[in-house]
Amino acid sequence: MLKQQFNLKLSQKLSPQQIQLMKLIQLPTQAFEQRLKQEIEENPALDTGKESTENLDDEFNNQEEEYTGEETDFNIDDYLSDDEIPNYRLQANNYSADDEEKSMPYAGGTTFNQHLKSQLNTYRLNETDYQIALFLIGSIDESGYIRRPLEDIADDLAFTQNVYTDAENVEKVLKLVHQLDPAGVGARNLQECLSIQLHRRGDSPSMVRATQIIDEAFELFTKKHYKKLIAKFNISEEQLREAIEEIEHLNPKPGGSFAGNNRIVEHVVPDFSIRIVEGELELTLNGRNAPELHVSGAYNEMLKGYKDTKKKTKSQKDAILFIKQKLDAAKWFIDAVRQRQQTLLITMSAIMNYQKEFFLTGDERNLKPMILKDIADEIEMDVSTISRVANSKYVDTPYGTKLIKEFFSESMKNDQGEDVSTREIKKILEITIEEENKRKPLTDEKLAQILKEKGYPIARRTVAKYREQLDLPVARLRKKI
Repeated sequence: MLKQQFNLKLSQKLSPQQIQLMKLIQLPTQAFEQRLKQEIEENPALDTGKESTENLDDEFNNQEEEYTGEETDFNIDDYLSDDEIPNYRLQANNYSADDEEKSMPYAGGTTFNQHLKSQLNTYRLNETDYQIALFLIGSIDESGYIRRPLEDIADDLAFTQNVYTDAENVEKVLKLVHQLDPAGVGARNLQECLSIQLHRRGDSPSMVRATQIIDEAFELFTKKHYKKLIAKFNISEEQLREAIEEIEHLNPKPGGSFAGNNRIVEHVVPDFSIRIVEGELELTLNGRNAPELHVSGAYNEMLKGYKDTKKKTKSQKDAILFIKQKLDAAKWFIDAVRQRQQTLLITMSAIMNYQKEFFLTGDERNLKPMILKDIADEIEMDVSTISRVANSKYVDTPYGTKLIKEFFSESMKNDQGEDVSTREIKKILEITIEEENKRKPLTDEKLAQILKEKGYPIARRTVAKYREQLDLPVARLRKKI
């Protein structure tokens, strides 16, 4: 049985413009520049501020017109402006030597793999061994290691290179690869990497003892069982210390030491800059976040031509409707970019003022407990908006470039009942571990006791959690002699 009824329902929906704004806000500077470039390519009605033609009205109204494909009449004067000179026409394009560099140069050179292959040409090898050596070099990762079993490499040589050999012959050629520079390259594990380097460094007494420790007692060394090492090799504590110093000078990642290693790394472009000027904080937004955009002057001329035409054909009306859609899209995008700039500045300004003591001193112990809701309430914005700004944006400070979300932390009460940041506790824990006697490192239980004496009553398991977050090992592995 069919039945009709009316239902009244209130619902909140985001407009396409709001969705566009949210997406723009979460983009960091470099991604925002790419999005800007994409929009300019896709919408011919949108141009950068470098044009010298007339612009449409810079003061966009917020009216949202609903129209269909049948609509042919709209007020063209709303899209034309003869009264005002656009902002970009009043700007000078002269830059000083101190202005921000817009391009990021990349150096060219020899890759790590090419560097190894060029050394291989200095050895006399038969065709088979040369092919095996090339394949081994190709199997070396960016740290300088070969992580795959030699049996698998022998199988791959047969399937992909038509080179039939066994693991024993592959290992023989691998010994030759171990002679290449940097020392330690081609090792299958850390022990072999350190051993290769030590065997090249001479035969002084301390070097011989270091080689024996790595070759014969690597597990004892990694677990820092120093007393057992002294007993095993019948050496003094001083002799052990000298041997360990030799080992500490070795490179555990020989691939990373290659000066011509041209891996493309991600460059962090700060979205904000904070400077201290006469004892006060000064916040600026990166100029690359605030491009000059305007609606194409060519479209302006087309609209004027249509307005002056007395007899309008259907094809002209269809073309003007297309132009109207593109103009609306351009206006929405420019408005979204402006709102993005305003949102970024308001949010970062609130964070800067909230953490003013930290930005003036650079001491992480001065970081106040701060959660997303604190800033959201301060500037009367949604928590999700603050999260979009904080998660992917960087700020250049006098103390280095920082990820904004690092300034947020939970709170914990000290012995005075005051809220303190967990970042403050972690910093004090880090300093305490740095200043400990490395011959007798502090256990987590002892660290908890020290923090309690300093006014931070936290449990041993919490100390262990913070220590792991700081990437600091347990007491036994921090021990030195």
